[in-house]
Amino acid sequence: MSTEYSIPVTTATSFPFFFSTSKARRPASDANLRLFGFSVPAAASLKSTGARNQLHKAVTSKLGVLNSSLRMDVTQQTGGATPGDDVEQRKISLQNKYGEKLVGILHDTGSKDLVILCHGFRSKKEHYIMVNIATGLEKEGISAFRFDFSGNGESEGSFTYGHYHREADDLYAVVEHFSSLGRNVIAVVGHSKGGDVVLLYASKYHNVHKVVNLSGRFDLHKGIEERLGEDFLDQVNKDGFIDVMQNNEVIYRVTKESLMDRLETDMHEACMAIDKSCRVLTVHGSADEVIPVEDGKEFAKIIPNHRLHIIDGADHCYSQNQAELVSVVVDFIKAGHLQD
Repeated sequence: MSTEYSIPVTTATSFPFFFSTSKARRPASDANLRLFGFSVPAAASLKSTGARNQLHKAVTSKLGVLNSSLRMDVTQQTGGATPGDDVEQRKISLQNKYGEKLVGILHDTGSKDLVILCHGFRSKKEHYIMVNIATGLEKEGISAFRFDFSGNGESEGSFTYGHYHREADDLYAVVEHFSSLGRNVIAVVGHSKGGDVVLLYASKYHNVHKVVNLSGRFDLHKGIEERLGEDFLDQVNKDGFIDVMQNNEVIYRVTKESLMDRLETDMHEACMAIDKSCRVLTVHGSADEVIPVEDGKEFAKIIPNHRLHIIDGADHCYSQNQAELVSVVVDFIKAGHLQD
């Protein structure tokens, strides 16, 4: 039986990068455009909103055809039923400790066992990693809940750079909500920044015994220059904030408070506080262009009950390695669940 996985290029987050001038983004953007039959130079020259919208509609149309074709192929291979047809998905809202509404999607298999999925920096619950892992868990009869942190996606609140501990508190609100309803939260899974968040959660609350860290950053002092510039400390000390721009527009503001929150978050100290009974899986891509694979190896050195799985050739979002990623994560959660 074949399993259907979402394809990275079909996600909404791909579209802004069609027009990005960032060198780091251009290879992926060019590949996406060529895949759908567009000339990269022609696309890069689309400066007007109307022209960009026209290209967006054309790509969306082609994506629709591609998705229909893929779903038809999966249906044929599974005897007429696509994976997840018998699993109820419904939107759930709850409040965090600050009174903000958090919104998520519950994949309810009927099992009381539940896995919570946490997205990364400036991402959301619809990211294909979140969707694919939820689908993989569905196949094993395990319920999953993927949600938006405050200030992201459909959840209330303002987006804030940093605030790792605040997102861990959001996760606590989610775990408590489902626990109060009789659910058994058997694992928390986080990607990128979400990987750090689930580790911080485990170090603070000690009420979930399986943690999956996908491509989390070990040293939070690193990676800031690439996003904010080499003089980020001078600039934030001078102005009190840094505006991050894209296409001549401010996409978010980094305040001095939020920057210091990141710089003062010590993942080494946090990992030392994780209970030895808590089983931790770290997955990292050997070709991660955002957070080097060495970070995954650092986690392996200090977390006592830890397993490291490196996916050869995988990038930060496992764009070409979704099947292996899902298999590794689901197998870890299943095996741990059977041992409990």
